[in-house]
Amino acid sequence: MSHAYPAPAKLNLFLHVVGRRADGYHLLQTVFRLIDRADIVHLDVRGDGRVVREGDLPGVPEDRDLTVRAARLLQAHAPAGAGVSIRLEKVLPMGGGLGGGSSDAATVLLALNRLWHLDLPRATLQQLALQLGADVPVFVFGQTAFAEGVGDILHPVSAPPAWYVVLMPPVQVPTAAIFAAPELTRNTPALKIAPFSAGMGRNDLQPVVIHRYPEVARHLEWLAQFGEARMTGSGACVFASFGTEEAARNVLRQLPGTMQGFVAQGLDRHPLQDCCA
Repeated sequence: MSHAYPAPAKLNLFLHVVGRRADGYHLLQTVFRLIDRADIVHLDVRGDGRVVREGDLPGVPEDRDLTVRAARLLQAHAPAGAGVSIRLEKVLPMGGGLGGGSSDAATVLLALNRLWHLDLPRATLQQLALQLGADVPVFVFGQTAFAEGVGDILHPVSAPPAWYVVLMPPVQVPTAAIFAAPELTRNTPALKIAPFSAGMGRNDLQPVVIHRYPEVARHLEWLAQFGEARMTGSGACVFASFGTEEAARNVLRQLPGTMQGFVAQGLDRHPLQDCCA
């Protein structure tokens, strides 16, 4: 029997690069906000111990698919014979900075924790999530978070209710290349977070991306007419925040035919928040 689970997108309300570790990993400070735009992950429990991906994900071979890797990682904690078939309904763009692949993986961990009756605590799932990528733990954490370190040290924060207009420039931005860019500044002074206010900070990756991707610059420029616009993650998606759904939809209605976007509401908690203790 197939079950469908949402894998919500995230926005980085700001993203500061505050240093670099000896191993080359960047030290960040960011606030992650979940939004109600989501991929859908279909899971079908199997009794033959196999993890099978159904359907194709262009450019992502099965053994590199984070959803498959998440299920296999969790199998170490599962009874013999626990398996699953995974089918992904992609709504979120790849390489868009919305965390789609990371969120898909977290949804697999959360949902299988319930479907396989593992009852692992959230902290354990977050440790597994970190093995899959720096952005995966925040989706298991499941609420608005101030993140430090490589994005793995998470503190709950509250953000005001907001509706976001998110634009999707037609480019995929490779995260690793942006972090490796020689012109990236890596010395933004660290913040003491409390209290967090919307509109604080900036995205340190944004100048690098708009220099290399004129489409991102064009979308930012258009959105900036209506409010403070900024990029999420390493791009390509850009967003602006509004106090009401009506205000956000009014902006989206004016979107030129050459651009694509959507309106989403900020979430205070992940829809699968209750799948772990």
